[in-house]
This record gives sequence, C-alpha cells and structure tokens, in this order.
Amino acid sequence: MDIGSSPFESLNAHGGAYESEPDFRVLHTMRCIGVAGEDRVATAAGTGIGETLIRLRSLAVRGLVVLDPGPFGGWNLTESGRVADRELVRNELDIVGARDHVRSCYESFLGLNPGLLQMSGDWQMRKLGDAHAVNDHTDANYDAKVLSRLIRIDASAQRICSDLASRLLRFGVYGDRLTTALERALGGDKASVADSLDSYHTVWFQLHEDLLTTLGISREEERGATSGSG
Repeated sequence: MDIGSSPFESLNAHGGAYESEPDFRVLHTMRCIGVAGEDRVATAAGTGIGETLIRLRSLAVRGLVVLDPGPFGGWNLTESGRVADRELVRNELDIVGARDHVRSCYESFLGLNPGLLQMSGDWQMRKLGDAHAVNDHTDANYDAKVLSRLIRIDASAQRICSDLASRLLRFGVYGDRLTTALERALGGDKASVADSLDSYHTVWFQLHEDLLTTLGISREEERGATSGSG
C-alpha cells in the first residue's frame, strides 16, 4: 500500500496527543477484536454505530474488510486489510515518534498481565482442598476478595491507558471500557469480570493484542522473550 497517498495518513494534534484518522481506527480495531458486528466494532473503537458502519462500508469498497452475513458472521479483515494495518500502524508510530513510549507502556502492561490472568482464573474456578471446582459465586467473601484484586490491578491499568493516550488518543478507549466493565462487575454483573464479550478480561485481551500489533510483536515472540527473561 502506498502510505504517501493513503487516506489514513492524517494525524491531528490534541494537546500533545494524536488522533488517528477514523478509517484507520476502525480498521485497526478490527485487527484487535476479530470478527464482529458493527455494534461491537463501534464500542471497541469508541465511535458511534452509524459512523462505524459508514467506515466499514468504505473499507469494504477498498477490499480491506468483508461482511459475512451468516448467523455467526460479521465484519472481518481481508488479507489486504491485515497488510494495510501493519503498514499504517507502523507509519503512525513513526510520524508521532511514539514507539519507545508505547514499548515502555507495553512492558508495564506485561508486569500486570500474570496477576490479571490469575485473578480471572480464580474468579471462574475455586480451589477446594486439593481439587478445583467452578466458582458458583455463592461465597460473597471469596468473590469480594477476588474483586479487590481486580480493583488494584485496574488502578495500575488506568495509569497505563492514560499514559498511552497521552501520545496516541486511540488508546484512551481502553481505559473507559475497563472502567465500565469493572463498574458492572462491582454492581453484581458477574459475567463482566471474565465471561462476556465486553468483560474486563475481554477488553484486557484486546488491549494486549493492540499493544502487540502496534509494536509488531507476535504472541510467539512475546512468549519467547518472557520465558527467556525468567
């Protein structure tokens, strides 16, 4: 793809941060969440459903996304869309000069990741003696202790999201989505911790995927680096 003539090229300054061009934001969101309807894309991208649908149709005309109308279908990236996203996200980082900043935030995120995964596992399963059983959420004290860990993790996660958004505004939506999921969980919606499409764990996974994709790091490369560092 010719980046120099790309309609995704423009970036707008907002008090030291930069706002990604809307079509690129929707395209990159698709890369991070996978197959989804326009409502989920809109939520993940932080754009209205109407605008999101317009952007998706524009991307489809360019052959970057495709709509599967089946009962379990949705919008999905084409191979051309994946190639375009790799080029465009690299171009954005270079224009903004934010690569080192994003990498530093990514490393902070990795420090939190094991605790989040352990918390999610403990929310779903309980250790009873030497065995494990599904957490049926009848023990309010147990659940409260797990949620208190999530609150502590979220405080650090919010700082990371704010730090990322200080250079690239598109990362700000993750802090908002994590806050919404946490508030629902604290309000009694147990699926909002780790068992729904908009749960805290799901948003966390998408943020992780965004950081990896933005930096051009594969999951395999990450596993090799983290195992080698221990």
